Amino acid sequence: MSNEFSMMVPGATTDDGVLKVFAPYDGAEIGAVKAADSSAVEQALDNAYRLFGDRDRWLRPYQRIAILEKAARIMSEQARELAIDAAREGGKPLIDSQVEVARAIDGVKGCIEVLRTQSGSEIPMGLTAASVERIGCTRKEPIGVVVAVSAFNHPLNLIVHQIGPAVAAGCPAIVKPAEDTPLSCFRFVSILHEAGLPEEWCQALVVNDVSNATRLVTDKRVGFFSFIGSARVGWMLRSRLAAGTRCALEHGGAAPVIVASDADQDHALPLLAKGGFYHAGQVCVSVQRVFAHHSIARELAHRLAEVGKKLKIGDPTLPDTEVGPLIRSAEVDRVETWVNEAVNAGAGLLSGGKRISESCYECTVLFDPPANAKVSHMEIFGPVICVYPYTDIDQAITRANELPYAFQAAVFTHDIDIAMRAYDRLDASAIMVNDHTAFRVDWMPFAGLKESGLAVGGIPFTMRDMQIEKMLVIRSKQL
Repeated sequence: MSNEFSMMVPGATTDDGVLKVFAPYDGAEIGAVKAADSSAVEQALDNAYRLFGDRDRWLRPYQRIAILEKAARIMSEQARELAIDAAREGGKPLIDSQVEVARAIDGVKGCIEVLRTQSGSEIPMGLTAASVERIGCTRKEPIGVVVAVSAFNHPLNLIVHQIGPAVAAGCPAIVKPAEDTPLSCFRFVSILHEAGLPEEWCQALVVNDVSNATRLVTDKRVGFFSFIGSARVGWMLRSRLAAGTRCALEHGGAAPVIVASDADQDHALPLLAKGGFYHAGQVCVSVQRVFAHHSIARELAHRLAEVGKKLKIGDPTLPDTEVGPLIRSAEVDRVETWVNEAVNAGAGLLSGGKRISESCYECTVLFDPPANAKVSHMEIFGPVICVYPYTDIDQAITRANELPYAFQAAVFTHDIDIAMRAYDRLDASAIMVNDHTAFRVDWMPFAGLKESGLAVGGIPFTMRDMQIEKMLVIRSKQL
């Protein structure tokens, strides 16, 4: 399959060069995409808005179902190639990229399931004298043009989570993938077109000039803005949306885990390591801060370090690689700087702490870094786990809650009262008991709170956000 793509904007031309794509592991050029200029962005918006405004051209639910069913079949046929492409451009190891592709296929099927089962509702009438002789009900309609801006760390599955619901909901969509990982996005949009989706219904583009991306997002023709990426960019773009544009923002955090004194360490350790070192820690709910009871904290930290030392780091396209590169060498520099800062400030370095190459960093475990160290209060987004001792469960909960982020959290214990106290008092949208913070299935709610995001992800919830419930009231003397 070719990795050279043009813009997917019918009727548009551009004069802004190409965006070259490089493998994060070794820097090899692996593809290129033509970049959209301001006129191409305008054409994409015009295409989508005109389409939404012409109700005679709207796709009926059975047509959307047929397109998504065929897209899922094509993805299944191309699963191996999709996984290799995702691993090469995003750096996630092949074993995990294969899981990502399987999830993406299931996500498309999930959109079909929601479309088949969703419905409006009856609104009771006749409850007051003013409401007699009436019946009321609602039905679902698309909210408008969807503009999606995505992140690099799950280059196929994130696009499915943003674009799959838009197609299922009946919204024309324009997607701008991350500049580091556009190939999986363009491949998925191509599959949708191959499956029968008219090109105007889902357009894809990248830009070299960030002002063109801002223009796309903030245009008044946008009905819904879906963003996955950094909090700094997400909140800035939200502040600039046109009046009436709805949005969903998915950022990151510094996920906390509480490990009680009675926790089964043999059970917890591989889960903590997977949650923290998976995709080199480049996941918005990666295990980052582990608060372990003081009676087990040092032992747990040393054992976790030993697990990290055994993980194979390297080329993400090899079947036995367990941890791949960071997305850019500058990110390796940043992680290295943060770890060195923490160690110089008194953190115990139990494993890792060094870069392996320009693109890879060792799986690192730090013991009790200071609260003011960056690794303690900012999202690391690298393969680093910090372990902190605590004496009282409420002390651990207080420390877990003291940051301006709240996403997913976890507690390991056999004591139901400890588990329920943590569930009740931790600031998070989801609490995992005896599992890591990065657990997710794509039909569950997935929501960042506080600075970690806005609205709720997960395919059924995204579809709900991309639709309106339109009210119908019928008056009749026979009622």
